[in-house]
Amino acid sequence: MRDIGYKNLREGIMTPEVVKLIASIHEYKGRQELFIQAKPDILNAMLEIAKVQSVGASNRIEGIYTTDERLSAIVKEKSEPKNRSEQEIAGYREVLAAIHENYDYIVPRAGVLLQFHRDLYSFSPASTGGHWKNSDNIIEETDRAGNKRVRFQPVPAFETAQAMDTLCNEFIAAVNQDKYDQLLLIPIFIFDFLCIHPFNDGNGRMSRLLTLLLLYRAGYMVGKYISLEMIIEKSKDSYYEALADSSAGWHENTNNYEPFIRYYLGIILNAYKEFSARVEHLQNRAATKPERVKNILANKTGKVTKAEIAILCPDISISTIETALSALLKEGFIIKVGSGKTTAYIRNYS
Repeated sequence: MRDIGYKNLREGIMTPEVVKLIASIHEYKGRQELFIQAKPDILNAMLEIAKVQSVGASNRIEGIYTTDERLSAIVKEKSEPKNRSEQEIAGYREVLAAIHENYDYIVPRAGVLLQFHRDLYSFSPASTGGHWKNSDNIIEETDRAGNKRVRFQPVPAFETAQAMDTLCNEFIAAVNQDKYDQLLLIPIFIFDFLCIHPFNDGNGRMSRLLTLLLLYRAGYMVGKYISLEMIIEKSKDSYYEALADSSAGWHENTNNYEPFIRYYLGIILNAYKEFSARVEHLQNRAATKPERVKNILANKTGKVTKAEIAILCPDISISTIETALSALLKEGFIIKVGSGKTTAYIRNYS
């Protein structure tokens, strides 16, 4: 059986790239409170946007979809779920809200993970949630020809409860010992969780919820304002590659965590960079609202949608954005591309 522990992490993890990523994230964390205190009203709007993005992205990664309108209504609790997909979306919303509101008081023990999993399926009529897996599972991948192969064989069902107790207890002990940076421990915990694959269903979504919990408890709050789940969704291929690279030899204790650590730290750093850019943009509010819309289009490479502008400027109403875009189209500053839901705008350089 795999020896799960964090007392003596093997050499090879702290590569120059990992060290650089950790140092950069520490630097952003040092400025985090300045960001948060800068414009609390705007950050509240960013938080609400990130909630919707996080719930939607994390579920889409697992093939769970609904329309943008329904997603927003469910996350904002303006509508009850109408089908199985929406039930699972509502469950994710519940666990995410609990983490946002109570992370300081939630210690990541095995019993807490079971409660999270129960709540993840709290809207489902089936009694799926809140239990470790009762049968062995496998992680498959399908190639372009439709052929399937086993990529990884997780811990068997009969060993799962003990493995999860050990994983949680060892992580808590390592955090308390303060020997290793939590930016190392958190990706390793998440990776081991995924290798154990403790539930019949919902392991991926649980891993992303636990990521937020552990980061918040360690003082890294960026996931509240920038959706880490959406960044992961946009880099799914790299995510699965990192999982594959780090899982080889896991059962024999010979695997290399570095690829997954590097990927996860890159996600966190990208979120902080986006957070910083948005706050700096919002702080420059001496310009009028139409001027701010123009500045976004002037400094953005490629297409920009109305929704993306609304995310960058949550204090500007959609109607004001539409008016500004119409004026920019008339003066020839931008070009409209696509139609309907695919409508976007690009800078006119001609």
